[in-house]
Amino acid sequence: MSLLSDLVNLDLSDSTEKIIAEYIWIGGSGLDIRSKARTLSGPVSDPSELPKWNYDGSSTGQAPGKDSEVILHPQAIFRDPFRRGNNILVVCDAYTPAGEPIPTNKRHAAAKIFNHPEVAAEVPWYGIEQEYTLLQKDIKWPIGWPIGGFPGPQGPYYCGVGVDKAFGRDIVDAHYKACLYAGVNISGINGEVMPGQWEFQVGPSVGISAGDELWVARYILERITEIAGVALSFDPKPIQGDWNGAGAHTNYSTKSMRNEGGYEVIKKAIQKLEYRHEKHIAAYGEGNERRLTGRHETADINTFSWGVANRGASVRVGRDTEKEGKGYFEDRRPASNMDPYVVTSMIAETTILWKP
Repeated sequence: MSLLSDLVNLDLSDSTEKIIAEYIWIGGSGLDIRSKARTLSGPVSDPSELPKWNYDGSSTGQAPGKDSEVILHPQAIFRDPFRRGNNILVVCDAYTPAGEPIPTNKRHAAAKIFNHPEVAAEVPWYGIEQEYTLLQKDIKWPIGWPIGGFPGPQGPYYCGVGVDKAFGRDIVDAHYKACLYAGVNISGINGEVMPGQWEFQVGPSVGISAGDELWVARYILERITEIAGVALSFDPKPIQGDWNGAGAHTNYSTKSMRNEGGYEVIKKAIQKLEYRHEKHIAAYGEGNERRLTGRHETADINTFSWGVANRGASVRVGRDTEKEGKGYFEDRRPASNMDPYVVTSMIAETTILWKP
């Protein structure tokens, strides 16, 4: 008699050329990840080879019941770390049957910006630091915290090691390896300042691929926490009080910034970001005002600031960038629940296309 685990891990390659494609999209809240699977006749390596598909948008808050069909357009393919073999994960965006992007399709607008000749010529690079919190499933309290109580104050948990400092490392390492298997350009992980909170980094990734990779990395993390029986939170301030919030610091550079004399280009770009501070803040995640208080390594939400090696500023420039006169900078304002398509394309639009 086979065990359930035997069947879940069944290798199909000996018996059929057919593969399973898991179509992934973003639901009506802008953060709820949805997916469903279909069988394909054989391996696929390019999104253009995949069929479009549909789903019931009335069940995801994206269409009325009387006209509920929404069409999925495949955009990026990743290897499936759960089914393995030739099976794939497919990142999609959503359209009406007439071919118009639905209002929650943020990828479509981002692609327009990244396809602009001026933006494409600058080859924008992104590195996104995704912070998140692992919660006990039934009580929505961080793992490792006593039920109804608090751990010791922050200090020993950041990049901490030990049973009383690091909580959930098995989930974090499983996610790290699964992302590498999938083909996500994940560049590292670390424990964060608040116990039960972790971070992974995606990048450097070019243009729209930064959003695709971060979304599929979030999907993989959701699946792993589902298996582990742990709840995943991208709330920017999951615990009120003297605890760090969760952000998605976005590191950014263009070809001009990476070349000689790039530091002057960086300073001009930062000045543009200051001019449009309110517009960016409005698009950088829900509940971000609870996180950007001017405390816990954040700038105040109402005031734009920048500095070299300053983690209390809106934008931080690294010491190496200042020393070498070229490089990148870090926008520290985005919340952990931000949409990477929105944030990455908005930074490119402001710094490259916008003329004050």
